[in-house]
Amino acid sequence: MDTSPTPAPSAIAQGIAAPQHGPRPLPLFLNILWRETEGDPAFRRRAFQGLRKYQTAQRPASLPSGRCVATAGPARLLQHGVENGRFPVVFIPSLINPPRVLDLSEERSLLRHMAAAGHDAYLVDWGTPRAEDAMLGLDAHVTDRLLPLLAALPRPPILVGYCLGGSLALGAAALSPISAVATIAAPWRFCRFPAADLELVDSLWRGAKAMCARIGYVPMEVLQSGFWAMDPARTIRKFAAFADTEPESEAERAFLAVEDWANEGAPLTFAAGRDLFETFYAADAPGRAQWRVGDVTVDPARLTCPTLSIRSTTDRIVPAVASPDLQEKSNLSLGHVGMVVSGRARASLWAPLSLWLSTHGG
Repeated sequence: MDTSPTPAPSAIAQGIAAPQHGPRPLPLFLNILWRETEGDPAFRRRAFQGLRKYQTAQRPASLPSGRCVATAGPARLLQHGVENGRFPVVFIPSLINPPRVLDLSEERSLLRHMAAAGHDAYLVDWGTPRAEDAMLGLDAHVTDRLLPLLAALPRPPILVGYCLGGSLALGAAALSPISAVATIAAPWRFCRFPAADLELVDSLWRGAKAMCARIGYVPMEVLQSGFWAMDPARTIRKFAAFADTEPESEAERAFLAVEDWANEGAPLTFAAGRDLFETFYAADAPGRAQWRVGDVTVDPARLTCPTLSIRSTTDRIVPAVASPDLQEKSNLSLGHVGMVVSGRARASLWAPLSLWLSTHGG
């Protein structure tokens, strides 16, 4: 078990672009901006003003990360709470974008809320894949990364997975003793995604697969372009609205924090990207109970530990109907990111989830 202090990761190691180079990929963003503002010069001007304001705004210092208690390859397990005799609670972010969406700022941190509420909270940081990790698929992210991290804990943990992290949490629960599992906006039943989104994802992968195979990874720009294509008008509207945001206000700080997070992130390994696009989106292996991790087929209905599926009826990235059907369900009306970081997240998600964890946490 590694208990040494956690060094501050460099911008290069995290794949973080300087703010003036965002949004990423900038040429695609500019193309969308020009197209969406055609015929409305005032709107176009405001959108460019918002873009420039975003690129030049001052950022606060990054929050210190938790204490590293275990590593598995480039992945780390960071402790934010303290051992208290209760079950550890491990928060598992998506492989897409950095894990700090769960620890975004002093005011918008699910992790710090849980630690303050008395939970022994941990965060998985997947790290940056190495060249030799190119063939590490989603299943191996469970067996070779997540399970070794969990093995360092003193007792079987509760897993809380966000987005794709929720899918991986269910994979871990199928192979290892777990006290409980909660998923937040986790994709599972991929056949429930809108047909237009499935066609978009298929087209995106067909265009990018050969390049990704050659370089051994899937750049985050490939995934970001897909998110933008789902709702290009909203992508530009929010930057136009940002032009009018009060300088140094909480609204400005929140926008910067979320957009910086959305434009950062390490790439996916090629195999993980291939699994995401082909095994999950195209074949719906999880939803059809055909996704295998190790020698086990992952079926949430077979889990004997308590399970909770938190989804949002207004989630554009992962529709509520695409989330796993677990023992308990909670429906929100916040967006995919807003459900964990918005001003309403504390009352809508953080507090109810903390109560559920306390009920199942010993």
